[in-house]
Amino acid sequence: MFISTFLLGVLGGCMYPRESRPGNQVSYRESVNRLQLAVDQFQKDQGILPILNADESTPRFEKFRIDLDKLNKTGYIDEIPATAFEQGGSAYFLILDEETKPVVKVMELTTVQKVNDIQRAVDKYKSSHQGKLPVGQELYPGIYSIDLMAINSESLAWTSFYSGQTSDYLLDPRGQVYVDYALDIMQAVEKSGVTPKADTDLRSLLLEHSYFVPVKSLPYHWQNKQPVAVSQ
Repeated sequence: MFISTFLLGVLGGCMYPRESRPGNQVSYRESVNRLQLAVDQFQKDQGILPILNADESTPRFEKFRIDLDKLNKTGYIDEIPATAFEQGGSAYFLILDEETKPVVKVMELTTVQKVNDIQRAVDKYKSSHQGKLPVGQELYPGIYSIDLMAINSESLAWTSFYSGQTSDYLLDPRGQVYVDYALDIMQAVEKSGVTPKADTDLRSLLLEHSYFVPVKSLPYHWQNKQPVAVSQ
């Protein structure tokens, strides 16, 4: 996959998702900061983190959801943020680095819902086509774009919450659906001015520049001067 200088210029704005940029109605900055203080104090007082139980198979960027109801009922927050799903918002609040220095992040649910919808459509196509997958172009070794027309899902195009740019859905050899964060990662690399190490999972760069986690993603490694998705 080739990422041109022109595309990098298009993506050269703020790395924060549109929802958290100044001037937009929905801002996660205050919510994240308030919950970080509450989580830190809860852990200091109780010796544990206020998280909901998660299965071992749950992906990292979906796993440790904050128990907002517990924080609210025990007085660590005076109300659940309006941005939270629990209050009709479009995000879950998560904890990353739970064993070292717990940090509050945001899981954006619009992407989750779209990927789940595409996954159902892919599964249906696979079932009715003798196991064949609705693959498009091979974007990375063994990883393809999805033929949205074949699964009647053209209306579910995905827009990155980091850059505001439309990007591809990805399909691995097992038929598992993800979204492609390569352009967002490339932007982060350009901003950092540092050449990544070959064996580093480049999704960490997105976490450094945003409150949001790259949900429904594959790992990315630096190969031939660009981020390349790696099948798990």
